[in-house]
Amino acid sequence: MSSDGALDGIRGVVLGAGAATTAVLADDRVARRWGQPSALAGFTVGGLAGHLVRAVETIEIYLDEPEPPDEGLLAPSAYFAPAVGAAGDVSGPVHRGVRQRGEQAGSVGPAALLVEHRGRLDRLSARLASEPASRRVTVARGTARMLLDDYLRTRVVEIAVHADDLAASVGARPPHLAPEATTVAIEVLVGIARATHGDVAVLRSLTRRERDDVEALRVL
Repeated sequence: MSSDGALDGIRGVVLGAGAATTAVLADDRVARRWGQPSALAGFTVGGLAGHLVRAVETIEIYLDEPEPPDEGLLAPSAYFAPAVGAAGDVSGPVHRGVRQRGEQAGSVGPAALLVEHRGRLDRLSARLASEPASRRVTVARGTARMLLDDYLRTRVVEIAVHADDLAASVGARPPHLAPEATTVAIEVLVGIARATHGDVAVLRSLTRRERDDVEALRVL
C-alpha cells in the first residue's frame, strides 16, 4: 500500500478501473435507455450495465468462498478460453448465460445498481488490502482456480471492454481509465491472441494486415 493509502499493483488498478466506470453508470442517458438494445448484441443497456458491474461483483463473491488448493491454476489468458471458443456463437450457452446473469444484475435498476457498485468498491478496498499475495480463488462458477491477482487482471479486461461498450450504447464518452489499466487489458488480450493463434499470426496482425488471414488480434 502506498503512503496515501492507495493499494499498489493490480489490486489498486482494478479498484481504480472499477471506480472510473461510475461516471458512465451514472450517466442519465444510461438510465433513460435502460431497457433498450445496447451496442453489444443481445444485451439491453441495463443488462450490459449489470454485466459491467459483475466484473467487480465476482471478486467479492469468490473471496467469500473457501480458498482452493494450489494446483491447476489458470493463467489470465486461459481463463478466457471458453469465450474465445464461443466467440462466433452469440446464441450458444456460454454467451446466453453471460447475458442472463447481466440482465439479472441490471434488473434492480440504474440507481440501485450504482449504489451497489460503489458500496462494493468500498468493501473491496479494505478486503484486497488484507489478502496475501498467494491468495487463490475458485472462479467461473466453481469450474477453475486462479491466483487472486491473476483473476483481477481478467477483471480489468472486462471493465475496460464493457465500459466502452456501455458508453458507445448511449453516445457517451468512454470512462477515462488509468494507463496502468489499459496496459493490463492489452497485455492480457494479446496473451490470448498468442495462445490462440501463435506468435507469427500475432506479428502479422500487428504489421502485415494483408497476411492477417485469421484476424489474430480479434480475440473476443
